Amino acid sequence: MKVGIIGATGYGGVELYRILSNHPHVEECILYSSSEMDVPYSNSFPHLHQLSNHILRDINVEEIKRDIQFLFLATPPGVSRDLTPKFQGSNVRIIDLSGDLRLKDRLAYEQWYKRPCVSDDILEHAVYGLSELNKEEIMNADILANPGCFPTATILGLAPVVQNKIIDVKSIIVDAKTGVSGAGRNASQAFHYPEVNDNVKIYKVHEHQHVPEVEQALHSLNEAVGAISFSTHLIPMTRGIMATIYASVEDSYTTEKLLDLYKSYYAESPFVRIREQDVFPSTKEVYGSNFCDVGLKLDERTGRITIVSVIDNLMKGAAGQAVQNFNLMNGYEETTGLYFAPIYP
Repeated sequence: MKVGIIGATGYGGVELYRILSNHPHVEECILYSSSEMDVPYSNSFPHLHQLSNHILRDINVEEIKRDIQFLFLATPPGVSRDLTPKFQGSNVRIIDLSGDLRLKDRLAYEQWYKRPCVSDDILEHAVYGLSELNKEEIMNADILANPGCFPTATILGLAPVVQNKIIDVKSIIVDAKTGVSGAGRNASQAFHYPEVNDNVKIYKVHEHQHVPEVEQALHSLNEAVGAISFSTHLIPMTRGIMATIYASVEDSYTTEKLLDLYKSYYAESPFVRIREQDVFPSTKEVYGSNFCDVGLKLDERTGRITIVSVIDNLMKGAAGQAVQNFNLMNGYEETTGLYFAPIYP
């Protein structure tokens, strides 16, 4: 199979290339860029010197339809909204890594993303690609919305207790932290080294565009879920997300019983690893991998559960998850090209 990556010069794009260039079912990756066409890919990423002889191509829709069968859109929000309709009805299947196709509510998208939404027809066909919750739909999808990084960590951390109605969903509080690569490759003052180093700061307070995505997914598991409290922080590291989640437990549970529930819930999910009692994951332990590691503990004094969920934001939070969905959409083993150990230390 020949696949294409639009947005190949971004961090998500180069991670897709790293995985797909070694994928046993991918014959060739064709790389597209709107800003650096007709130049060697290794000019953008010197670490690929002698590993890649690809030349970046301009985005020509008719050529893409002719040359490839599968297209990854590793682009900022707004690009997929314009590009995806041009491929509808063709033989090109699409995985969109931006947020353009994730929200089913057009008004919510326009409120949170501050731009016009894609057409209803595209939204109707787009499948939300969190494979641990939505595997059958993903397998039959032609247009797939790859989940966001914060939502992936948060939803996977909460899904078992939300779906089984174990927590008071009105009590959910998410305190999430991310590395700087989540902001993309373009320079800005907020992500300038002197601004980020030796610093931790909260951002997009009550305004993060991933909030409605989390709420939409949790609501699909339990209709009682409405608004949640969700805060994001930027920390001085390159990769990783940690979502620390708090909620009140409705019934008389123990930590041991809750861990058993999580292990059972994710028994068929090869990329979700549940830690043993009193062991909590750190971001370094999933670095460069497609794993989501989860640890939890019930505070019997307060009746609240603390859930810690960690991912690599460029892997399970973006490119790795996209390839996991690519595998499912093509009938390949879910772990193909992805089941490797995290980079440590």
